[in-house]
Formats: sequence, C-alpha cells, structure tokens
Amino acid sequence: LHSNNNPYASFGATLARDEEQNLWSTPHDVTHTEADDDRVLYNMIVVRNQLDKDSEEWQKLNYDIYTLRQTRKEVRSRWKHILEDLGFQKEADSLLSVTKLSIISDSQNMGKARDILLKLSEETNIFPTSWELSERYLFVVDRLIALDAADEFFKIASVMYPKRHSGERADDSQKAPQC
Repeated sequence: LHSNNNPYASFGATLARDEEQNLWSTPHDVTHTEADDDRVLYNMIVVRNQLDKDSEEWQKLNYDIYTLRQTRKEVRSRWKHILEDLGFQKEADSLLSVTKLSIISDSQNMGKARDILLKLSEETNIFPTSWELSERYLFVVDRLIALDAADEFFKIASVMYPKRHSGERADDSQKAPQC
C-alpha cells in the first residue's frame, strides 16, 4: 500500500532540498531570508542541479556557489566581530538574524539606515568590492540605530576595515610613516 498522506514520506528529500536552498551561508541557517542576492544564488543552484556533475559547467557553477557562500560568511563574520567589539558579545547573533518576519523598528530610521549602509560600503572594506548591498544589513543597521550604536559601529568598521585606494597594498596601511 502506498499513501500520499504520510507527511514523513519525503523527509530525506526535503532535508536535501533545504540544504541546497539555504542561501545565506550554511545549511539550516535560521537567519535565512529571501532577498535579491538570495534569488541570484538560488538560480545558480537550480541551473547547476540541471547539469551533469561531470561537466565543466557544473564544476564552475559549483565553485561560484561555494565562493559566494564563503564571501557571505566572511562579511557576516566581519559584522559579528565589530558587534562584539561594541560590547554585544551575547547579542551579536540575534542582531545579525534577519528572517522573513523581520521588520524595520521605526520607518523614520529607514533613510538613516540606508545612508549608513551606503557609507559603510563606500568608505570601508566591510563588504567586498564587487558586493551588491544586501537588504539583510539594512535591518541590522536599523537595529543599531535603535540601540544608538550605528555611528560607533561605523567608526569601528572604518578602523578595522579601512577603504584602500587603488594601488595601495594591505600591508601599506599598517606601516608607520617613516621620517
């Protein structure tokens, strides 16, 4: 007998699908939300899954997916490190947690949050050069504004991840001026 009423019949397949569809950084990440950058990654995964695993295209897409996930982990780690430096050791993960149910705490803060996020992007290296701003961090900046910690976050980000000018090497900014 075969019954389609069994809710557990496809449990293993669901877990495998969940692992591939979790687009933030790691499988079963509770902070997952679907934003534009998530849809791009999702589309990459869908295309990859339609290809033969032995093909060069599959290998390339698989590498691109891995690279994007690693970049996201790195950005999240940078934000978490700054939050911990601000004294939010216990709250860092919850401050970074953004889900479909997340809301902006005060609609009047939206403009300020966008300005700070843009300033972080333009004046620091907290995001990689090719990174498109993620809506996820708009929610985080909104929370920082509500906690009156957004300006201090920017100051720390500017020191920890200073913007390098073209041609400047990472170790150049660490050297003291020589007389």
